[in-house]
Amino acid sequence: MRIGIIGAGNMGAALGKLWAKAGHQVIFSYSRDEAKLSQLAASAGVTAKAGTLQEAAQSDVILLAVWLPVLAEVMQAAGSLEGKVIITCVSGLQPDFTGQTIGLATDLTLSVAETIQQLAPHAKVVEAFNTTFAEIIASDSRQFGADIPSVFYCGDDLEAKEKVAGLIADCGYAAVDAGSLQVARTLETLATAWVQFAVASQQFPNLGLKALRR
Repeated sequence: MRIGIIGAGNMGAALGKLWAKAGHQVIFSYSRDEAKLSQLAASAGVTAKAGTLQEAAQSDVILLAVWLPVLAEVMQAAGSLEGKVIITCVSGLQPDFTGQTIGLATDLTLSVAETIQQLAPHAKVVEAFNTTFAEIIASDSRQFGADIPSVFYCGDDLEAKEKVAGLIADCGYAAVDAGSLQVARTLETLATAWVQFAVASQQFPNLGLKALRR
């Protein structure tokens, strides 16, 4: 699968490396440091490369991992995203982990994921990876002893969700379908609470969230 990473920060870099290791063709893009971007692609292996934002946007699956204030600008620069599967882990949290998600989008009632769907109405948007930490993704293993943490995901397109579930599994997580894209309103709020709890309890980033099943 061809995967374009738009936003080569901690989350984008860590996920892209895991997907490249799993054999996917990965294009890293959108970094303030072009030399660092090239080094990242080289470290990810032979199936990865650095490219432009527009090149990454032509992939089968696109990961959006950018700061919220530049989201609209990035999506406009990406060009047509018709038919593309877009995974978003875009957060409304500030660098000091304060802030929230709901109320920061263009429509105060919408989640960031729903706003992305409005900006790219013919794309297939799936929210995922916002309940885990980049440091865990970048570690040698996602496991906590015998436990495998969960990644919740939501979206309206079943085929897109199946692809994303597979990519979640490729990263060593248990994929949990949380429902339609509207659920991103509560999923993004859960992610905000989870991050802030981890910081307040001084356990960040060494925590994993797991859904237990009977």
